[in-house]
Amino acid sequence: MAGKEKTQNCCVPDNLMGCCKIEALVSVDERGQMVLPKETRDRAKIRPGDKLALISWEKDGSVCCMFLIKAEELTGMVKSMLGPLFKEIAG
Repeated sequence: MAGKEKTQNCCVPDNLMGCCKIEALVSVDERGQMVLPKETRDRAKIRPGDKLALISWEKDGSVCCMFLIKAEELTGMVKSMLGPLFKEIAG
């Protein structure tokens, strides 16, 4: 359509469209708490005591998307990305 600007959700880059889905709708209570559905916790192997990192994505000064990643997975991701860099620097 000529003259129409394509609108893209800030959270879904083109290369992620096939891997993401809506897992569940979660409500926030008056204390700001949320409950992840049991089925989701089971599939993600989230157990009591697990730590989750909350990653936010901002657009135009506002948070538009949030992601939860197990802290242990985030640590592994950071090590795999930064490890080679540190080895190169220390080289």
